[in-house]
Amino acid sequence: MEATEIRKLAALEDRHWWYAERRALLARSLRALGARPGAALDIGAAGGGNTRVLRAHGWRPVALEYSAEGASVARERGLSVIRADARTLPVGDGALDLVTAFDVLEHIDEDHEAAAEIFRVLRPGGTVLIAVPADMKLWSAHDVAVGHVRRYDRAGLRAVIEKAGLVVDELWSWNVLLRPVAAWRRRNSTGSDLDDIAAPVNLGLRAVVAAERYLPVKSLPGVSLMLRAHRPA
Repeated sequence: MEATEIRKLAALEDRHWWYAERRALLARSLRALGARPGAALDIGAAGGGNTRVLRAHGWRPVALEYSAEGASVARERGLSVIRADARTLPVGDGALDLVTAFDVLEHIDEDHEAAAEIFRVLRPGGTVLIAVPADMKLWSAHDVAVGHVRRYDRAGLRAVIEKAGLVVDELWSWNVLLRPVAAWRRRNSTGSDLDDIAAPVNLGLRAVVAAERYLPVKSLPGVSLMLRAHRPA
């Protein structure tokens, strides 16, 4: 992702409906783990929004960012940061209790190498939480602008994770209700859709996507795929 996009994301993520609900989703996933917080790595941390969620829930997180700009933003926010490639993590074998990789794998040609590294650095029984954009039917200028290599279907994402030796515990769709809106906007887009929007619209979109917490829509097509997996003991 270009430096300008990272700075834009950092400026938006505290209030934008997409990032706000994603942080809420991460918080719910952490609570559902029922595990004692330990060492965590947030791969592709960008501005560190998800890293701060980990820290707020008692984990000892480090933000890992490939770009100099993203690492700089995370440091400005008082986070522990390392610059590295997700395909060669500077972490010892079995050193981590939790890895998060939200919107990371789709940027990497060799996504299987990143998945193998996640397996390596997790302790036996450790958990990984992953988010990726869903469905090549939604491919647009937005994907090009933010540096995506691909969008995933369920079988493709599962195959990458299981090939690395990880066990998939749950795989579900997110941002299902707003998929028709996203599809329409992406068809008409000419670049990234990381834009600031009016507060009433932002609040309305947040309410719609938050409704998915209570509706049986996880098996339907969405804009993103979410995955929880673990390294077998």
